[in-house]
Amino acid sequence: MSLGVKAVAAWFALFMLMFSNGAARVVLLQPRLGEERARQVASLTGAVLVLALSGLFVGVSPEATSSQLLSVGVGWLAGTVAFEFLFGHFVSGASWTALLADYNILRGRLWSLILLCVCLGPWLCGALMGRR
Repeated sequence: MSLGVKAVAAWFALFMLMFSNGAARVVLLQPRLGEERARQVASLTGAVLVLALSGLFVGVSPEATSSQLLSVGVGWLAGTVAFEFLFGHFVSGASWTALLADYNILRGRLWSLILLCVCLGPWLCGALMGRR
């Protein structure tokens, strides 16, 4: 299987993981912690999930170079942001302002941390596994 096919399959697995993380936030965390704290906890668990999936991806992609892993992360980032804004606005009906609010770290929103992990996760895991 080519690296590109593996990367796309991994992005879909990432999508499913993050969807499950979001559902757990709404169902389990929000009633106990409130929306803001639940979002923060889910962002941290999401970052861990992204890095774990990145490590699995690197493990099954021994042919991938460091620069290829960085390209995969950039592709995952582009797909994630495109999905978030297109689905969020045109399907879920969220305003652009509401969607952009998740990027405001000064207001306790940690979504940017997840996106950083999405972008750099494959490269970072590759570096930790000795990829050049």
